[in-house]
Amino acid sequence: MRRLTWPQVLAWRMRRQFLLEPEEHGDPVAVVRRLAGVQAQVSSAAAAALAARGAATPGEVGARGVIEPGLVRTWAMRGTLHLLPREEAPAYLALCATVRNWEKPSWTKAFGATPADLETIAAAAREVLDGAVLTREELTAAVLERTGSEHLRQALGSGWGTLLKPLAWWGVLCHGPSRGGKVTFTSPGFGGLPPVEEAARVVLRAYLGAHGPATPLMFDNWLMRKTSRKADVKRWFAALEDELTKVEVEGEEMHALTCELDGLLESAPSPAVRLLGPFDQYVLGAGTDASFLIPPDRRAEVSRAAGWIAPVVLHGGRVAGTWDPATGETSLWEEVPADPLRQERERWKELL
Repeated sequence: MRRLTWPQVLAWRMRRQFLLEPEEHGDPVAVVRRLAGVQAQVSSAAAAALAARGAATPGEVGARGVIEPGLVRTWAMRGTLHLLPREEAPAYLALCATVRNWEKPSWTKAFGATPADLETIAAAAREVLDGAVLTREELTAAVLERTGSEHLRQALGSGWGTLLKPLAWWGVLCHGPSRGGKVTFTSPGFGGLPPVEEAARVVLRAYLGAHGPATPLMFDNWLMRKTSRKADVKRWFAALEDELTKVEVEGEEMHALTCELDGLLESAPSPAVRLLGPFDQYVLGAGTDASFLIPPDRRAEVSRAAGWIAPVVLHGGRVAGTWDPATGETSLWEEVPADPLRQERERWKELL
């Protein structure tokens, strides 16, 4: 079994994620594809993630509402909004939908909708969103008109879109361009989702291609916060078995893409210093509980109240502190070379 160190893997991850050599005026779709999606719960954070990798400036992306013809913005991994490459989005959604949390009695009790209610809402939403872009209020009114399910009015109007997430995972709807500051929805026009095993191959290949060696638990933590059935995750890895090689990373057995093995083995630790915006995929892909990335006693400084993931300072691929993009001030818990840090601050001034 081939052996790797975390400094090797982290240097490889930075390079794969366009952090060592940001592309000049790169393609946002290509960057989102390489990162296996970009979290877009906060639009400005998604813009910053693209800008940090040379795909656009936050102002440019923000003016487009972080929507590109080749991208779709929808609820995906961990039930949060993401930018996904349109061609591969159905695979991500098919895998997210396997949690089937809406079938649990506790879910029905909490949100007042049965699985049958959701099927009815989905059928109505498919009809009303075909060729249309509707605000939440317009979508709610149209669905209620067709279903007559008045008891669902409050749930459908929820700011968190609880009932809409399963519809997103089924490929019924996605976010459209903002209208007067209001969220809109439209049909993604996928024409169906792929079989789960086929979807698993697409998503696992993308995840391991962005984040490097991982265990099934690490993958599920990124996908659905460890709520997928273990047997399902095991089967997904088996579906890609012909493209995987087992490696050992500092004593832990993991799976790596065979096609990336040489690059991983040849990767040398990087002393690079980089600043990342909030909710960056480099952090989310590993999870804030990854001790190889964030010291456990510093996790609360990165993963904050209300689910906020702070902007971070990277040194050698590890999180060495946090920073404030508005002021450039840093809060470091490890020594970071001053000149590269200053250069990164200057780069972000230009980006912002």
